[in-house]
Amino acid sequence: MENKLNKFHTNLFILVLLLGSFTMSISQSSISTAYPTLMSYFKIDASTVQWLTTGFMLIMCVMMPVSPWLLNNVKFKHLFLFILALFDVGTLIVVLAPNFPMMMLGRAMEAVSVGILFPSYQSVMLYITPKEKRGSVMGFAGLVMGSALASGPIISAIVLHFTTWRGLFIFFMLVISILFIVAIFTIKSIMPHKASQLDLFSVLLSLGFIGLLYVINMIGKTNVNLFTTIIILVLSIIAIIWFIYRQLNLPNPLLNLAVLKNFNYDLSVGLTAASYISLIVVTIIFPLYYQEILGVSKSMSGLALAPGAIFLSILNPFTGKLADKWGFKKVMLTGMLMILFGWLLLVILGHNTVQLLPMMLIAAIIEGGNAFVMMPAVTMGANSLDKDLISHGTAFITTFRQILGSTGVLVATLIYTNITNLKVGNGISYYLAQQSGFHVVFIVFFALEFIGLLMAMLLKNTKQK
Repeated sequence: MENKLNKFHTNLFILVLLLGSFTMSISQSSISTAYPTLMSYFKIDASTVQWLTTGFMLIMCVMMPVSPWLLNNVKFKHLFLFILALFDVGTLIVVLAPNFPMMMLGRAMEAVSVGILFPSYQSVMLYITPKEKRGSVMGFAGLVMGSALASGPIISAIVLHFTTWRGLFIFFMLVISILFIVAIFTIKSIMPHKASQLDLFSVLLSLGFIGLLYVINMIGKTNVNLFTTIIILVLSIIAIIWFIYRQLNLPNPLLNLAVLKNFNYDLSVGLTAASYISLIVVTIIFPLYYQEILGVSKSMSGLALAPGAIFLSILNPFTGKLADKWGFKKVMLTGMLMILFGWLLLVILGHNTVQLLPMMLIAAIIEGGNAFVMMPAVTMGANSLDKDLISHGTAFITTFRQILGSTGVLVATLIYTNITNLKVGNGISYYLAQQSGFHVVFIVFFALEFIGLLMAMLLKNTKQK
Protein backbone atom coordinates (compact mmCIF):
# COMPACT_ATOMS: atom_id res chain seq x y z
CA MET A 1 0.00 0.00 0.00
CA GLU A 2 1.43 3.39 -0.99
CA ASN A 3 1.81 6.04 1.67
CA LYS A 4 0.81 9.50 0.47
CA LEU A 5 3.16 12.31 1.44
CA ASN A 6 2.31 15.97 1.85
CA LYS A 7 4.73 18.63 0.62
CA PHE A 8 6.59 18.94 3.95
CA HIS A 9 7.05 15.20 4.39
CA THR A 10 8.05 14.82 0.73
CA ASN A 11 10.80 17.43 1.17
CA LEU A 12 11.97 15.77 4.41
CA PHE A 13 11.89 12.36 2.71
CA ILE A 14 14.04 13.66 -0.18
CA LEU A 15 16.43 15.43 2.23
CA VAL A 16 17.17 12.19 4.11
CA LEU A 17 17.69 10.32 0.82
CA LEU A 18 20.11 12.98 -0.39
CA LEU A 19 22.03 13.08 2.91
CA GLY A 20 22.45 9.31 2.81
CA SER A 21 23.67 9.47 -0.78
CA PHE A 22 25.95 12.42 0.04
CA THR A 23 27.64 10.63 2.94
CA MET A 24 28.17 7.43 0.96
CA SER A 25 29.48 9.43 -2.03
CA ILE A 26 32.01 11.18 0.22
CA SER A 27 33.14 7.84 1.65
CA GLN A 28 33.73 6.69 -1.93
CA SER A 29 35.59 9.80 -3.15
CA SER A 30 37.66 10.49 -0.01
CA ILE A 31 39.37 7.13 0.48
CA SER A 32 42.23 7.87 -1.94
CA THR A 33 43.46 10.63 0.40
CA ALA A 34 44.15 7.96 3.03
CA TYR A 35 46.08 5.64 0.65
CA PRO A 36 49.59 6.56 1.90
CA THR A 37 48.54 6.09 5.53
CA LEU A 38 46.87 2.74 4.78
CA MET A 39 49.88 1.51 2.77
CA SER A 40 52.14 2.26 5.73
CA TYR A 41 49.77 0.77 8.35
CA PHE A 42 49.03 -2.52 6.54
CA LYS A 43 52.47 -2.69 4.86
CA ILE A 44 50.99 -3.03 1.36
CA ASP A 45 51.94 -1.49 -1.99
CA ALA A 46 50.01 1.00 -4.14
CA SER A 47 48.57 -1.64 -6.49
CA THR A 48 47.07 -3.48 -3.50
CA VAL A 49 45.59 -0.47 -1.71
CA GLN A 50 43.89 0.64 -4.94
CA TRP A 51 41.59 -2.36 -4.61
CA LEU A 52 39.76 -0.36 -1.94
CA THR A 53 38.50 1.74 -4.85
CA THR A 54 38.59 -0.78 -7.73
CA GLY A 55 36.93 -3.58 -5.74
CA PHE A 56 34.35 -1.12 -4.42
CA MET A 57 33.47 -0.06 -7.96
CA LEU A 58 33.20 -3.65 -9.25
CA ILE A 59 30.83 -4.77 -6.49
CA MET A 60 28.81 -1.55 -6.70
CA CYS A 61 28.32 -2.04 -10.44
CA VAL A 62 26.94 -5.58 -10.17
CA MET A 63 24.38 -4.52 -7.52
CA MET A 64 22.89 -1.76 -9.69
CA PRO A 65 20.89 -4.07 -12.04
CA VAL A 66 19.39 -5.78 -8.96
CA SER A 67 17.96 -2.52 -7.59
CA PRO A 68 14.71 -2.55 -9.68
CA TRP A 69 13.81 -6.02 -8.34
CA LEU A 70 14.49 -4.87 -4.78
CA LEU A 71 12.31 -1.77 -5.24
CA ASN A 72 9.49 -3.92 -6.60
CA ASN A 73 9.69 -6.64 -3.92
CA VAL A 74 10.88 -4.96 -0.70
CA LYS A 75 9.14 -2.11 1.08
CA PHE A 76 11.27 0.95 0.47
CA LYS A 77 11.50 1.90 4.13
CA HIS A 78 12.85 -1.56 4.97
CA LEU A 79 15.20 -1.45 1.98
CA PHE A 80 16.59 1.98 2.88
CA LEU A 81 17.11 1.03 6.53
CA PHE A 82 18.85 -2.18 5.40
CA ILE A 83 21.14 -0.16 3.11
CA LEU A 84 22.11 2.17 5.97
CA ALA A 85 22.57 -0.71 8.43
CA LEU A 86 24.70 -2.73 6.01
CA PHE A 87 26.88 0.31 5.30
CA ASP A 88 27.24 0.92 9.04
CA VAL A 89 28.24 -2.69 9.75
CA GLY A 90 30.69 -2.66 6.84
CA THR A 91 32.23 0.57 8.13
CA LEU A 92 32.50 -0.90 11.64
CA ILE A 93 34.39 -3.89 10.19
CA VAL A 94 36.74 -1.43 8.42
CA VAL A 95 37.33 0.45 11.70
CA LEU A 96 38.10 -2.77 13.60
CA ALA A 97 40.00 -4.47 10.76
CA PRO A 98 43.27 -6.02 12.00
CA ASN A 99 44.45 -6.67 8.43
CA PHE A 100 43.80 -5.59 4.84
CA PRO A 101 41.55 -8.55 3.80
CA MET A 102 39.17 -7.70 6.68
CA MET A 103 39.16 -4.07 5.57
CA MET A 104 38.30 -5.21 2.04
CA LEU A 105 35.37 -7.22 3.47
CA GLY A 106 34.03 -4.09 5.13
CA ARG A 107 34.48 -2.07 1.94
CA ALA A 108 32.66 -4.80 -0.02
CA MET A 109 29.65 -4.44 2.31
CA GLU A 110 29.75 -0.68 1.84
CA ALA A 111 29.86 -1.20 -1.94
CA VAL A 112 26.74 -3.42 -1.86
CA SER A 113 24.91 -0.63 -0.02
CA VAL A 114 26.03 2.08 -2.43
CA GLY A 115 25.29 -0.08 -5.49
CA ILE A 116 21.68 -0.53 -4.33
CA LEU A 117 21.21 3.05 -3.12
CA PHE A 118 22.49 5.12 -6.05
CA PRO A 119 19.95 3.98 -8.68
CA SER A 120 17.23 3.42 -6.06
CA TYR A 121 17.20 6.88 -4.52
CA GLN A 122 17.05 8.49 -7.97
CA SER A 123 14.20 6.16 -8.99
CA VAL A 124 12.23 6.99 -5.84
CA MET A 125 12.78 10.74 -6.20
CA LEU A 126 11.63 10.60 -9.81
CA TYR A 127 8.62 8.45 -8.88
CA ILE A 128 7.27 10.74 -6.14
CA THR A 129 7.89 13.99 -8.07
CA PRO A 130 5.48 15.32 -10.74
CA LYS A 131 7.01 15.45 -14.23
CA GLU A 132 6.94 19.25 -14.33
CA LYS A 133 9.10 19.46 -11.17
CA ARG A 134 11.52 16.57 -11.75
CA GLY A 135 14.21 18.74 -13.31
CA SER A 136 14.41 20.93 -10.20
CA VAL A 137 14.42 18.01 -7.77
CA MET A 138 17.05 16.07 -9.70
CA GLY A 139 19.09 19.27 -9.90
CA PHE A 140 19.48 19.02 -6.14
CA ALA A 141 20.54 15.40 -6.57
CA GLY A 142 23.24 16.70 -8.91
CA LEU A 143 24.18 19.30 -6.29
CA VAL A 144 24.71 16.50 -3.76
CA MET A 145 26.83 14.43 -6.16
CA GLY A 146 28.94 17.44 -7.17
CA SER A 147 29.39 18.58 -3.57
CA ALA A 148 30.53 15.11 -2.55
CA LEU A 149 33.07 15.11 -5.38
CA ALA A 150 34.38 18.52 -4.29
CA SER A 151 34.31 18.07 -0.52
CA GLY A 152 35.28 14.39 -0.20
CA PRO A 153 39.08 14.85 -0.40
CA ILE A 154 38.86 18.07 1.67
CA ILE A 155 36.84 16.46 4.49
CA SER A 156 39.17 13.46 4.38
CA ALA A 157 42.25 15.69 4.66
CA ILE A 158 40.76 17.61 7.62
CA VAL A 159 39.74 14.47 9.53
CA LEU A 160 43.11 12.77 8.85
CA HIS A 161 44.89 15.90 10.10
CA PHE A 162 43.30 15.54 13.53
CA THR A 163 42.99 11.77 13.83
CA THR A 164 44.01 8.42 12.27
CA TRP A 165 42.53 6.75 9.19
CA ARG A 166 40.10 4.95 11.50
CA GLY A 167 38.74 8.32 12.56
CA LEU A 168 37.69 8.96 8.96
CA PHE A 169 35.51 5.84 8.92
CA ILE A 170 34.18 6.49 12.42
CA PHE A 171 33.02 9.87 11.14
CA PHE A 172 31.07 8.20 8.29
CA MET A 173 29.66 5.59 10.68
CA LEU A 174 28.37 8.24 13.09
CA VAL A 175 26.66 10.20 10.29
CA ILE A 176 25.00 7.09 8.84
CA SER A 177 23.91 5.97 12.34
CA ILE A 178 22.19 9.31 12.92
CA LEU A 179 20.54 9.08 9.50
CA PHE A 180 19.34 5.56 10.35
CA ILE A 181 17.48 6.89 13.40
CA VAL A 182 16.04 9.83 11.46
CA ALA A 183 15.00 7.54 8.57
CA ILE A 184 12.87 5.42 10.92
CA PHE A 185 10.54 8.42 11.30
CA THR A 186 10.83 10.09 7.89
CA ILE A 187 11.12 7.37 5.22
CA LYS A 188 7.90 5.83 3.95
CA SER A 189 7.23 2.85 1.67
CA ILE A 190 5.87 4.82 -1.27
CA MET A 191 6.79 2.51 -4.18
CA PRO A 192 4.13 0.12 -5.53
CA HIS A 193 4.95 -3.58 -5.25
CA LYS A 194 5.02 -6.09 -8.10
CA ALA A 195 6.12 -9.27 -6.37
CA SER A 196 8.24 -11.57 -8.53
CA GLN A 197 10.82 -14.29 -8.04
CA LEU A 198 14.44 -13.17 -8.17
CA ASP A 199 16.09 -14.65 -11.24
CA LEU A 200 19.34 -15.82 -9.66
CA PHE A 201 20.75 -16.93 -13.01
CA SER A 202 20.42 -13.35 -14.31
CA VAL A 203 22.23 -12.13 -11.19
CA LEU A 204 24.98 -14.67 -11.90
CA LEU A 205 25.22 -13.55 -15.54
CA SER A 206 25.44 -9.91 -14.43
CA LEU A 207 28.83 -10.77 -12.95
CA GLY A 208 29.98 -10.31 -16.53
CA PHE A 209 29.86 -6.57 -15.85
CA ILE A 210 32.34 -7.07 -12.99
CA GLY A 211 34.61 -9.07 -15.29
CA LEU A 212 34.46 -6.40 -17.99
CA LEU A 213 35.25 -3.59 -15.54
CA TYR A 214 38.04 -5.67 -14.04
CA VAL A 215 39.67 -6.12 -17.46
CA ILE A 216 39.24 -2.42 -18.24
CA ASN A 217 41.03 -1.56 -14.99
CA MET A 218 43.83 -4.06 -15.64
CA ILE A 219 44.70 -2.90 -19.18
CA GLY A 220 47.96 -0.98 -19.26
CA LYS A 221 49.10 -2.14 -15.82
CA THR A 222 52.32 -4.06 -15.30
CA ASN A 223 52.55 -7.68 -14.10
CA VAL A 224 49.18 -8.59 -15.59
CA ASN A 225 48.69 -12.21 -16.70
CA LEU A 226 47.61 -11.71 -20.32
CA PHE A 227 46.15 -15.20 -20.78
CA THR A 228 44.02 -14.97 -17.63
CA THR A 229 42.85 -11.47 -18.56
CA ILE A 230 41.78 -12.58 -22.05
CA ILE A 231 39.87 -15.56 -20.59
CA ILE A 232 38.08 -13.25 -18.13
CA LEU A 233 37.24 -10.82 -20.95
CA VAL A 234 35.82 -13.54 -23.23
CA LEU A 235 33.76 -15.11 -20.42
CA SER A 236 32.52 -11.67 -19.35
CA ILE A 237 31.40 -10.74 -22.87
CA ILE A 238 29.59 -14.11 -23.23
CA ALA A 239 27.90 -13.57 -19.84
CA ILE A 240 26.79 -10.03 -20.77
CA ILE A 241 25.38 -11.15 -24.16
CA TRP A 242 23.55 -14.01 -22.44
CA PHE A 243 22.31 -11.59 -19.75
CA ILE A 244 20.88 -9.25 -22.42
CA TYR A 245 19.26 -12.14 -24.32
CA ARG A 246 17.72 -13.49 -21.12
CA GLN A 247 16.32 -10.09 -20.09
CA LEU A 248 14.68 -9.68 -23.49
CA ASN A 249 12.96 -13.07 -23.22
CA LEU A 250 11.91 -13.30 -19.56
CA PRO A 251 8.33 -12.32 -18.62
CA ASN A 252 9.70 -10.64 -15.45
CA PRO A 253 13.30 -9.66 -16.24
CA LEU A 254 15.77 -8.60 -13.59
CA LEU A 255 16.50 -5.50 -15.70
CA ASN A 256 13.77 -4.60 -18.19
CA LEU A 257 15.57 -3.64 -21.40
CA ALA A 258 12.29 -2.58 -23.01
CA VAL A 259 13.33 0.90 -21.88
CA LEU A 260 15.72 0.96 -24.86
CA LYS A 261 12.78 0.97 -27.29
CA ASN A 262 12.26 4.67 -26.49
CA PHE A 263 14.49 6.86 -28.70
CA ASN A 264 14.57 9.83 -26.33
CA TYR A 265 15.57 7.51 -23.49
CA ASP A 266 18.38 6.04 -25.65
CA LEU A 267 19.67 9.55 -26.33
CA SER A 268 19.48 10.37 -22.61
CA VAL A 269 21.67 7.32 -21.88
CA GLY A 270 24.21 8.46 -24.47
CA LEU A 271 24.21 12.06 -23.20
CA THR A 272 24.59 10.98 -19.57
CA ALA A 273 27.54 8.82 -20.58
CA ALA A 274 29.12 11.59 -22.71
CA SER A 275 28.93 14.14 -19.90
CA TYR A 276 30.10 11.69 -17.24
CA ILE A 277 33.08 10.60 -19.35
CA SER A 278 34.18 14.23 -19.62
CA LEU A 279 33.72 14.77 -15.89
CA ILE A 280 35.62 11.66 -14.79
CA VAL A 281 38.44 12.21 -17.33
CA VAL A 282 38.86 15.79 -16.10
CA THR A 283 39.13 14.59 -12.48
CA ILE A 284 41.79 12.00 -13.44
CA ILE A 285 43.76 13.59 -16.32
CA PHE A 286 43.86 17.21 -15.17
CA PRO A 287 45.66 16.48 -11.84
CA LEU A 288 48.14 14.37 -13.83
CA TYR A 289 48.71 17.32 -16.18
CA TYR A 290 49.19 19.66 -13.22
CA GLN A 291 51.80 17.35 -11.69
CA GLU A 292 53.69 16.22 -14.80
CA ILE A 293 53.60 19.36 -16.96
CA LEU A 294 53.23 22.19 -14.43
CA GLY A 295 55.20 20.57 -11.59
CA VAL A 296 52.40 21.12 -9.07
CA SER A 297 52.32 19.02 -5.87
CA LYS A 298 49.82 16.17 -5.49
CA SER A 299 47.88 17.97 -2.75
CA MET A 300 47.69 21.19 -4.77
CA SER A 301 46.66 19.32 -7.93
CA GLY A 302 43.75 17.82 -5.97
CA LEU A 303 42.73 21.18 -4.53
CA ALA A 304 42.85 22.71 -8.02
CA LEU A 305 39.83 20.53 -8.92
CA ALA A 306 37.69 22.03 -6.15
CA PRO A 307 36.60 25.27 -7.94
CA GLY A 308 35.28 23.33 -10.94
CA ALA A 309 33.45 20.85 -8.73
CA ILE A 310 31.97 23.70 -6.65
CA PHE A 311 30.84 25.44 -9.87
CA LEU A 312 29.21 22.17 -10.98
CA SER A 313 27.41 21.88 -7.63
CA ILE A 314 26.13 25.46 -7.69
CA LEU A 315 24.82 25.15 -11.26
CA ASN A 316 22.96 21.85 -10.79
CA PRO A 317 19.82 23.21 -9.05
CA PHE A 318 19.56 26.06 -11.59
CA THR A 319 19.93 23.77 -14.60
CA GLY A 320 17.19 21.54 -13.19
CA LYS A 321 14.82 24.53 -12.97
CA LEU A 322 15.83 25.65 -16.45
CA ALA A 323 15.03 22.18 -17.79
CA ASP A 324 11.53 22.41 -16.30
CA LYS A 325 11.11 25.92 -17.76
CA TRP A 326 12.85 25.77 -21.17
CA GLY A 327 12.67 22.09 -21.95
CA PHE A 328 15.46 19.53 -21.78
CA LYS A 329 16.72 19.92 -25.33
CA LYS A 330 17.77 23.57 -24.95
CA VAL A 331 19.43 22.90 -21.60
CA MET A 332 21.39 19.89 -22.81
CA LEU A 333 22.42 21.61 -26.04
CA THR A 334 23.80 24.43 -23.89
CA GLY A 335 25.68 21.93 -21.73
CA MET A 336 27.17 20.00 -24.63
CA LEU A 337 28.31 23.25 -26.27
CA MET A 338 30.04 24.23 -23.00
CA ILE A 339 31.74 20.83 -22.73
CA LEU A 340 32.76 20.92 -26.39
CA PHE A 341 34.07 24.49 -26.03
CA GLY A 342 36.20 23.42 -23.04
CA TRP A 343 37.81 20.59 -25.00
CA LEU A 344 38.22 22.88 -28.06
CA LEU A 345 40.23 25.35 -25.94
CA LEU A 346 42.46 22.46 -24.88
CA VAL A 347 42.90 21.39 -28.52
CA ILE A 348 43.87 24.95 -29.52
CA LEU A 349 46.10 25.73 -26.52
CA GLY A 350 47.32 22.23 -25.64
CA HIS A 351 50.25 22.07 -28.06
CA ASN A 352 51.95 24.53 -25.67
CA THR A 353 52.03 24.52 -21.88
CA VAL A 354 48.72 25.74 -20.40
CA GLN A 355 49.22 27.32 -16.97
CA LEU A 356 47.29 26.34 -13.85
CA LEU A 357 44.70 29.14 -13.77
CA PRO A 358 43.58 28.71 -17.43
CA MET A 359 43.41 24.94 -16.88
CA MET A 360 41.21 25.47 -13.81
CA LEU A 361 38.93 27.78 -15.81
CA ILE A 362 38.66 25.22 -18.61
CA ALA A 363 37.88 22.50 -16.04
CA ALA A 364 35.12 24.75 -14.66
CA ILE A 365 33.65 25.21 -18.18
CA ILE A 366 33.60 21.44 -18.80
CA GLU A 367 32.22 20.63 -15.34
CA GLY A 368 29.69 23.46 -15.64
CA GLY A 369 28.54 21.94 -18.93
CA ASN A 370 28.15 18.64 -17.11
CA ALA A 371 25.59 20.31 -14.82
CA PHE A 372 23.49 21.12 -17.91
CA VAL A 373 23.63 17.55 -19.20
CA MET A 374 24.06 14.66 -16.76
CA MET A 375 21.16 14.98 -14.29
CA PRO A 376 18.83 16.61 -16.86
CA ALA A 377 19.51 13.60 -19.11
CA VAL A 378 18.62 11.19 -16.29
CA THR A 379 15.42 13.16 -15.66
CA MET A 380 14.48 13.33 -19.34
CA GLY A 381 15.09 9.61 -19.66
CA ALA A 382 12.71 8.95 -16.77
CA ASN A 383 10.11 11.31 -18.24
CA SER A 384 10.24 9.30 -21.48
CA LEU A 385 9.23 6.09 -19.64
CA ASP A 386 6.11 4.78 -17.94
CA LYS A 387 6.27 5.02 -14.16
CA ASP A 388 6.69 1.28 -13.69
CA LEU A 389 9.83 1.35 -15.87
CA ILE A 390 11.57 4.26 -14.11
CA SER A 391 13.54 2.03 -11.71
CA HIS A 392 14.76 -0.13 -14.63
CA GLY A 393 15.66 2.94 -16.68
CA THR A 394 17.61 4.53 -13.83
CA ALA A 395 19.45 1.29 -13.04
CA PHE A 396 20.45 0.86 -16.69
CA ILE A 397 21.72 4.45 -16.99
CA THR A 398 23.69 4.20 -13.74
CA THR A 399 25.35 0.90 -14.72
CA PHE A 400 26.09 2.00 -18.29
CA ARG A 401 27.53 5.30 -17.04
CA GLN A 402 29.84 3.49 -14.63
CA ILE A 403 31.20 1.20 -17.36
CA LEU A 404 31.73 3.99 -19.88
CA GLY A 405 33.29 6.25 -17.25
CA SER A 406 35.89 3.59 -16.49
CA THR A 407 36.41 3.02 -20.21
CA GLY A 408 36.91 6.75 -20.76
CA VAL A 409 39.64 6.90 -18.12
CA LEU A 410 41.29 3.82 -19.68
CA VAL A 411 41.23 5.34 -23.18
CA ALA A 412 42.67 8.65 -21.93
CA THR A 413 45.41 6.89 -19.95
CA LEU A 414 46.38 4.55 -22.80
CA ILE A 415 46.52 7.40 -25.32
CA TYR A 416 48.65 9.53 -23.01
CA THR A 417 51.03 6.67 -22.16
CA ASN A 418 51.45 5.32 -25.69
CA ILE A 419 51.91 8.71 -27.38
CA THR A 420 54.42 9.73 -24.70
CA ASN A 421 56.42 6.51 -25.15
CA LEU A 422 56.25 6.81 -28.95
CA LYS A 423 57.60 10.37 -28.88
CA VAL A 424 60.38 9.45 -26.41
CA GLY A 425 61.33 6.57 -28.73
CA ASN A 426 61.64 9.11 -31.56
CA GLY A 427 64.18 11.09 -29.57
CA ILE A 428 61.91 13.83 -28.17
CA SER A 429 62.48 14.94 -24.58
CA TYR A 430 60.23 13.33 -21.97
CA TYR A 431 58.61 16.66 -21.06
CA LEU A 432 57.66 17.48 -24.68
CA ALA A 433 56.58 13.87 -25.23
CA GLN A 434 54.20 14.14 -22.25
CA GLN A 435 52.86 17.40 -23.64
CA SER A 436 52.13 15.65 -26.96
CA GLY A 437 50.44 12.78 -25.12
CA PHE A 438 48.09 15.13 -23.31
CA HIS A 439 47.36 17.06 -26.50
CA VAL A 440 46.26 13.91 -28.34
CA VAL A 441 43.99 13.08 -25.38
CA PHE A 442 42.40 16.52 -25.72
CA ILE A 443 41.82 16.00 -29.46
CA VAL A 444 40.25 12.54 -29.00
CA PHE A 445 37.85 13.70 -26.28
CA PHE A 446 36.88 16.77 -28.30
CA ALA A 447 35.85 14.37 -31.09
CA LEU A 448 33.94 12.14 -28.64
CA GLU A 449 32.05 15.08 -27.16
CA PHE A 450 31.15 16.28 -30.67
CA ILE A 451 29.18 13.02 -30.95
CA GLY A 452 27.45 14.03 -27.71
CA LEU A 453 26.47 17.36 -29.28
CA LEU A 454 24.95 15.51 -32.25
CA MET A 455 22.90 13.38 -29.86
CA ALA A 456 21.62 16.52 -28.11
CA MET A 457 20.55 17.93 -31.49
CA LEU A 458 18.50 14.78 -32.16
CA LEU A 459 16.46 15.14 -28.97
CA LYS A 460 12.73 15.68 -29.18
CA ASN A 461 11.87 18.68 -27.01
CA THR A 462 10.14 17.72 -23.78
CA LYS A 463 9.17 21.10 -22.31
CA GLN A 464 6.14 20.80 -20.08
CA LYS A 465 3.01 22.37 -21.46
